[in-house]
Amino acid sequence: MTGEHYEIAGLAVPRDMEQLHDLLERVSTEHPHIPASDVMMFETAVMELANNVVEHGRPVGQVAWHFRLDVSPGALTARLADSGEEYAEWDAAATHDMPGEMAESGRGLPLASAVLDELGYRREGESNVWTMVRRWQA
Repeated sequence: MTGEHYEIAGLAVPRDMEQLHDLLERVSTEHPHIPASDVMMFETAVMELANNVVEHGRPVGQVAWHFRLDVSPGALTARLADSGEEYAEWDAAATHDMPGEMAESGRGLPLASAVLDELGYRREGESNVWTMVRRWQA
């Protein structure tokens, strides 16, 4: 099955992260042709970015998010939009280097960037919009 999409919405709170994990597991089950390693890498990136929204989104407990995942031949493409304050630190040209080994945070974006073919951010009206793409040989 190709050309399918999946969507969920909720609040950027820890309990709603389980919804996102369940959706990604469902996609993996319904699309066994997608290499497991690609699904795992994609899920890692999605969960890292979603966790950043949960952890850093302001106002805390009031940030709504919407996630859409498109499955097409050879690619998983996701859009994660949230109603939190603008993420002012994004630099599209940055390499998103991993922080030093003693750093207690700051690994989410570098990790997501390393496992995705494309990672983007933009402010769209009152929403932060993250786009993620992971390709494989179809």
